[in-house]
Amino acid sequence: MAWLARLWARTGIFTLALLPLAGLFSLLAGMRRLAYRRGWLASVAMGVPVVVVGNITAGGSGKTPLTIWLVEHLRRRGLRPGVVSRGYGGRARGCVEVGPASDATMVGDEPLLVQRRTGVPVVVGRDRVAAVRTLLARHPGIDVVLSDDGLQHYRLRRDIELAVVDASGGLGNGWPLPAGPLREPARRLRTVDAVVRVMRGGPEGRPLEVASWRVDTRPGHAWRLLAPNEPCALSDLPRHDWLAVAGIGRPQAFFDMLARAGLRFSPRAYPDHHAFQPGELPAGHPVLMTEKDAVKCFAFAGTDWWAVSLDVAPEEGFAGWLGTRIPTTPRSGAHNERKGYVG
Repeated sequence: MAWLARLWARTGIFTLALLPLAGLFSLLAGMRRLAYRRGWLASVAMGVPVVVVGNITAGGSGKTPLTIWLVEHLRRRGLRPGVVSRGYGGRARGCVEVGPASDATMVGDEPLLVQRRTGVPVVVGRDRVAAVRTLLARHPGIDVVLSDDGLQHYRLRRDIELAVVDASGGLGNGWPLPAGPLREPARRLRTVDAVVRVMRGGPEGRPLEVASWRVDTRPGHAWRLLAPNEPCALSDLPRHDWLAVAGIGRPQAFFDMLARAGLRFSPRAYPDHHAFQPGELPAGHPVLMTEKDAVKCFAFAGTDWWAVSLDVAPEEGFAGWLGTRIPTTPRSGAHNERKGYVG
């Protein structure tokens, strides 16, 4: 994804060559949106509030850390959230519930991270409607559902749409896939309930043309893979010459975070959702990795392998805004037909 992000950041010969395919993609996506808007294809209400945390660009934007924050925020308000996800990168078929001992190669690394961080019920499935039905059937006490990704899964009716945008990458060159990063046109951001701009510590890209909430990222605790229940502050880590690895959408953001913490390390980037294998990382060397990578390495972790959690901090007012849209005692109700179905 790193080279694609660089490619999609500007207009070049290669992206120009892809414009015919981009036009076809945009046409098909627009026809699908129109079909839901006109009612030719039906969306399905689930009987509990549904919050979609998605994006209009391909690649990592910070959805999963925000989903974790939302889960914890809703629980503090007395609600009982559950999460559904596609389970990108996993091989599971149908709808599968994620447990703390699940295999990331089956259920996907991000759903497994959400479940391990929060402990809430998580179900993965390509069909989000079926996933929500499975979630509610197995856990009837759930009173609000978060969909990690799925902004374009219009069959699932939603009460709130949050579109997450990486502040540094923005919308790239503004062109549709594959000539650019856009899954949907930029004007789609005007129809969601809120745009969330995730700050990762680097310079911001091109400003958005819509109002947005700012969400800052910050390092949480570090923990050793062989002792995950014994976290420590990043500043208390041993002063090693670390090998820092990141198999995420924007690995440089992780490396920049470690550098700001004053750690010495050699960076090694991998593709997003990389499936680490035994012997791929030096068992006898100190290693720092993201939590998303750590959930794939427990079975063969070295004695000095550590994960660093990533926390998000929304700007003041966001939690209050959210509270006005998800009451403490939620009521079933369909989302305004306008939301989520306009092109």
